Parts: sequence; structure tokens; C-alpha cells
Amino acid sequence: MTRDEEKAMARQGRTAGLVMAGAGVLSIAAPWLVRTLGLQPRVEFLFYLISMAAFIWALFLTWQIWQKNRKSKG
Repeated sequence: MTRDEEKAMARQGRTAGLVMAGAGVLSIAAPWLVRTLGLQPRVEFLFYLISMAAFIWALFLTWQIWQKNRKSKG
């Protein structure tokens, strides 16, 4: 594996980690945001759906990184 490929995989890993962290913060902060801003409860559900989509996307990205790493070693 070349140095550029390693850098790209590391960048993808950081991106996946940041997306997971952001999704976790959003799902934890959703009730507080809805109460503080006086939004309808359905907006809280929307925050949860966005958070779930972000987790799924990060899982897919992590799976891609794992596959690339497996192919490069074997």
C-alpha cells in the first residue's frame, strides 16, 4: 500500500469518526434543542432520523475502509 493510499484511508477514518461523533451529539441533544427552540415533537424525530442516517453512512464508510485494508494485506 502506498503512502497516498494510507493517507486516504486515514482521512476516511477520521471522517467516519467525526460523523459518528456528530450523530451521537445530535441524538443526545435533540430533546434539548426541541424544548429550547420551542419546536414541534416531529422535528425531534427528524433529528433522530438524520442521526441514524449519519450512523449508517459512517458504518458503510468504515466497511469500505476495512475492505480496502483487507485487499491490500492479502
